Amino acid sequence: MPLSVYNWVIVQFWESIVRKILFASSEVHPLIKTGGLADVSASLPLALSQMQQDIRIIMPAYRATLQQLGECPLIATVKLEGYHQPVHILQAQLPDSDVAVLLVDSPEHFDRDGGPYCDTQGGDWADNAARFALFCRAVVAVATNQAGLDWQPDVVHCNDWQTGLIPALLSLERPRPATVFTIHNMAYQGLFSREVFEMLDLPEALWQIEGIEFYGMMSFMKGGLVYADHITSVSPTYAQEICHYEYGYGLEGLLALRSEQSRLSGIVNGIDTQEWNPQTDKFIGHHYSIKNLRPKSLNKKALQQHFFLPESAETLMFGMISRLVSQKGVDLTIDAIHRLLAEGKDIQLVCLGSGEAGFEQDLRVLRARFPDRVGIQFGYDEALAHKIEAGVDAFLMPSRFEPCGLNQMYSLRYGTLPVVRNTGGLADTVVDASEENRKQMLATGFKFTKPTVEDLYDTLLTVNELFSHPRLWRRMMLTAMVQDFSWINSAQAYLHLYQQLVDNS
Repeated sequence: MPLSVYNWVIVQFWESIVRKILFASSEVHPLIKTGGLADVSASLPLALSQMQQDIRIIMPAYRATLQQLGECPLIATVKLEGYHQPVHILQAQLPDSDVAVLLVDSPEHFDRDGGPYCDTQGGDWADNAARFALFCRAVVAVATNQAGLDWQPDVVHCNDWQTGLIPALLSLERPRPATVFTIHNMAYQGLFSREVFEMLDLPEALWQIEGIEFYGMMSFMKGGLVYADHITSVSPTYAQEICHYEYGYGLEGLLALRSEQSRLSGIVNGIDTQEWNPQTDKFIGHHYSIKNLRPKSLNKKALQQHFFLPESAETLMFGMISRLVSQKGVDLTIDAIHRLLAEGKDIQLVCLGSGEAGFEQDLRVLRARFPDRVGIQFGYDEALAHKIEAGVDAFLMPSRFEPCGLNQMYSLRYGTLPVVRNTGGLADTVVDASEENRKQMLATGFKFTKPTVEDLYDTLLTVNELFSHPRLWRRMMLTAMVQDFSWINSAQAYLHLYQQLVDNS
């Protein structure tokens, strides 16, 4: 889709100001992924690169990443304080792009089977503090040109707790680049003991209440919150929520202070509109668009066949793609759907995900009781995720909290109406199907407020009622599909922020 004249002018403006940006992340799609952080860590740098910014991603050289990339040239060797072995910096490119990726290669820390944070049994790596402290120190070496790359960024953009020591360590350097720290999820803070702090041989000046000390523990996350020049969260509503007790996880006072200082803001994530496009999606069998919605029903039929469910275009089909954890409101979904099915409502549920054993078992029980109404696949399957987005009528995201969320935006793009709790990024990206919003053709989904089965159940009754009116449902589908969640607006917001920080440094 061509850019509007306004967007074209804005892009031309930003392309005239080239900034050097080092983007630090513990995961980057498709090189390694556990969640939405990986998607953002690929899509945002790519959008900035397309706006002619000099951006380089830096991430750990995990075994799985190197196996995927093949041979990567060595461009620097760095001796880091507190580590006996030198660390190598390798260079690669983000697949299907011109974006450079710097890989921090320390086999002792990253050359192992399993995921970026957990072993093959799903437990946290015992040395995660050491692994990501080394990564942070390597980023600092690159950012201060101690790696000898003859390239020094104007801005270092850090993401989540694994990068939280970067702003803290850079605060001790002069001169230094500006720093941005983005919170993707406050629930994961990187907490370790005082003994671990000492073992890491970190500067003693960081161990203070105004530093990374947190109730006698060391908090990687707090390092980013205290020392970064600016903090962002991945939606404006979440930026407000984390300043309060329910969402701040003990750091709400610090965040409220940073907000008062105009050092905290929210920028909604974008989505990869090339990868998530019902007109070209390589994973779905039938492409469709605003001008031709008819093939969407064929994707629904294919999905029903995949899960061995009765084929029926008139049956309201719900989809869920989720980590099966309490945060995602999985228990609310199971109970509300069970109630609707027990009442004989003509609905189906298909679910893709994995997580807590109790939730997996509850889903098995639901499927056993309603085998012609419920389909489940445990684990993660990228192709099936696309098929679900394209095939279901409505998408369930009843999260207790959700910093941004991506699936609700994928759903909107696919004309699949999201059912969400009114929190975080869900609140910022979905317009409720109230009568007034529907009359003004603004409605794109369904919202509920309280994280209770009753509230979700009542909302699902509303969804079911509206689905029985195809004309009204189709109108909402079309409204949803014209929403613009491409990265261009978010990338512009980040560039504006970078410019402010550099000007004020």
